[in-house]
Amino acid sequence: MGPKAKKIILILVLAFFVYAVFTSPDKAADIVSNIWGVIVDGFNAILRFFNSLLNR
Repeated sequence: MGPKAKKIILILVLAFFVYAVFTSPDKAADIVSNIWGVIVDGFNAILRFFNSLLNR
């Protein structure tokens, strides 16, 4: 995929995000909150894995 195509896709994704925020800010905030929760849970799972590995 060329750099022009990546730029167009990025602009489309950002435009959709802005549209979603303006049309339904509560749902957009819930989505961001859920994504953040998934990231934090994944990071905690990785930390638990390495802690259990190192504590053997």
